[in-house]
Amino acid sequence: LRQNTVPVTQKGAFLRVTKQYLPHVARLCLISTFLEDGIRMWFQWSEQRDYIDGTWNCGYFLASIFVFINLFGQLSGCILVLSRNFVQYACFGLFGIIALQTIAYSILWDLKFLMRNLALGGGLLLLLAESRSEGKSMFAGVPTMRESSPKQYMQLGGRVLLVLMFMTLLHFDMNFFSILQNIVGTALIILVAIGFKTKLAALTLVIWLFGINIYFNAFWTIPAYKPMHDFLKYDFFQTMSVIGGLLLVVALGPGGVSMDEKKKEW
Repeated sequence: LRQNTVPVTQKGAFLRVTKQYLPHVARLCLISTFLEDGIRMWFQWSEQRDYIDGTWNCGYFLASIFVFINLFGQLSGCILVLSRNFVQYACFGLFGIIALQTIAYSILWDLKFLMRNLALGGGLLLLLAESRSEGKSMFAGVPTMRESSPKQYMQLGGRVLLVLMFMTLLHFDMNFFSILQNIVGTALIILVAIGFKTKLAALTLVIWLFGINIYFNAFWTIPAYKPMHDFLKYDFFQTMSVIGGLLLVVALGPGGVSMDEKKKEW
């Protein structure tokens, strides 16, 4: 009996530590792309202003306002998320930044970047769902069936949007490794989307996506003066944000609108 008790105790301790620290790691990863981009706006103020002015012919003043909104909106949003203050307002502000950049940088017409921005929005939806859960914790014991529904659908929407990131990683060629990667990756993203074996599938995707990110987006191997450095750096941190969203799925579960939840009723 004692031998059987030790593994259970160790498992319980591991789960407690994971539950305590994983959401913090997830939030840090999730806001990393906003944090990096906000800092980049500070150090590349002139370049960003000139790019917007040259693209939209809006003049230096409006272009400077655009850069300031991006800088202030992203950095203040990150501070609020990490400090757990006014998280819902921070999420809405970061949603606005995504929409603004999608239009300003013409991402709307680039399917790959559009899907990645939508995946980033999925991570923010999960963060918003988490903040709603924390906000209602003070009403413990009060029936919240109607109140919890928006949270459940936010989790569903977040999961579905997150898998768009993996759609951009599929390789349509006849290489055996690519075919195997596509099959396994597609199976995992379907599991996350429908909410079946969700935590295991999401954790597997985290490991897979992290490995791909380190290998393909190694911006630190490119000299800082080359344009590819900034491109890979942007891609790296955007991918880290999607990893953060998936870690939230691992930490919080799939929510009520999922096969995992329905199995409890069967």
